[in-house]
Amino acid sequence: MCRHLAHLGPTPVTLASVVTEPSHSLLVQSYAPADMRGGGTVNADGFGVGWYGRAGLHLYQRDDPMWTDASFLDLARAVETTALVAAVRSATVGMPVSTAACAPFRGEAAGSTWLFSHNGVVRGWPHRVAELAATLPAVDLLTMEAATDSSLLWALVRARIAAGKDPADALAGVVADVLAAAPGSRLNLLLSDGGHVVATAVHHALSYRTHPDGAVTVASEPLDGDPAWVAVPDGSLLVARPGGVHDPPAVAVAALV
Repeated sequence: MCRHLAHLGPTPVTLASVVTEPSHSLLVQSYAPADMRGGGTVNADGFGVGWYGRAGLHLYQRDDPMWTDASFLDLARAVETTALVAAVRSATVGMPVSTAACAPFRGEAAGSTWLFSHNGVVRGWPHRVAELAATLPAVDLLTMEAATDSSLLWALVRARIAAGKDPADALAGVVADVLAAAPGSRLNLLLSDGGHVVATAVHHALSYRTHPDGAVTVASEPLDGDPAWVAVPDGSLLVARPGGVHDPPAVAVAALV
């Protein structure tokens, strides 16, 4: 299992204020997560942070633990953004530990630049999802970031957005198809184009909180003890924009099982 978060808001914030400084930040979750029900004890197999700025989308990825990267910890205090996605990784046994395998993944589709993260595991990988993989163009498979379940999920989501699907529908459809092919998979997906976030909570935790300025943070685990954090029910799909969290038009993921 991994951990991830996204933040959107009208006011620029430092990466550190979201990713490393809160009392139960993603940095803390990398070595002391609260809920590893999917296996493992730490998220030490790499990390990544993507953020949107005036010069476009920027991505920082490493295949070692966040707490060992003094350069990133320093950078995070200086960089400001209004939109970011970050993740720490606990690699599933048998899958590669490499920088390319660390979320968030970046890609272009439907005129937007996206960031994607997956917290979970596809059961029976890769055999149970081979037929789903075969629906993708060969080029999409050959250019996947890594030979991992998360990379395949991203390729499936990106292909559906590129084909004209609404991002919420794309995530919900991929979750439904993967659960049908590989029951029991943990599919906590996180997608952002810098203007909104779409996330699923399927067999693991997800929470969100709104801030006084209208910013929204979505995270696998609450970043602090503030009572403003709201738990997302398992089997739900969430759409967040600055100003609040809105009911998505897609059917809740639980209805697709």
